[in-house]
Amino acid sequence: MTRAQENPYVITRVLNHNVVLVEEPGSRQEYVLFGKGIGFGNKQGTSLPPTDIRIEKRFRLEDETHKKQYESMLKQVDHVVIGISEEIIDLIAKDITPEINGHVHVALPDHIQFAIYRLQHGMEIINPFLFEIQTLYPQEYALAKKAAELIKKEFAIDIPESEIGFLSLHIHSAVSHLPVIKAVQFTDMIRQLVAVIEEQTGTTIERSTIDYMRLITHLRFACERIHQHTSIQNPLLDRVKTTMPDAYKLAEALTSCISARLEVAVPEDETGYMAMHLYRLLHETK
Repeated sequence: MTRAQENPYVITRVLNHNVVLVEEPGSRQEYVLFGKGIGFGNKQGTSLPPTDIRIEKRFRLEDETHKKQYESMLKQVDHVVIGISEEIIDLIAKDITPEINGHVHVALPDHIQFAIYRLQHGMEIINPFLFEIQTLYPQEYALAKKAAELIKKEFAIDIPESEIGFLSLHIHSAVSHLPVIKAVQFTDMIRQLVAVIEEQTGTTIERSTIDYMRLITHLRFACERIHQHTSIQNPLLDRVKTTMPDAYKLAEALTSCISARLEVAVPEDETGYMAMHLYRLLHETK
């Protein structure tokens, strides 16, 4: 007998036309199967041969904590929302990277269900980080727009840019293996750093300019290096201190904020690089 005849999958839940939950009788393992039309016309208890040509991808959560969270989420979140979430996660794997944080299978549907509830009940979604998200995570934002179209099509509801921004953070969390709360913290910290620059220099940096985009991009990578304790060398450090004293003093104020927020020490070399960037920024602005 063939494997398909011995151990067909048994559908335990149809999430939508393209996503089903199945159990493999031989191993009793539960999998998510994805494929165009794989759920159409099927129902719980239906057998599905492993050789079914519609099966494009299968996965199971290996992490025990994620598995328990996923099982709990299945009882609380609309199965249609879970199906859309799995389609979005498949897009992430195809468009960005297949190396995805497994927690996104729990976090994304939970977020989408709450967002849909708020939109259906006329509750405004405010995103104070929208411009920063669009600038810092352009690839994630582009994919979030595709996700928003899937949600709109399924639930007949318009998805505002503010929510697309939040979807972008979940996508970034999935591909960077950084918890969403940390991604929010980083984005908020960058806004705080810009506020410090504007306050101490008495200038306002226009948010739509290349200078601003360049600044927050530099701050993002600086914060990531500091958070990851990635060492860098700055051979111009002493020269920066003597030739750019104002910029270095401002950089010290910024790294002091970063140190307090991330609870880590910031190397002088990093402060020196930040001073060089600030010096160029402030002179170009003037």
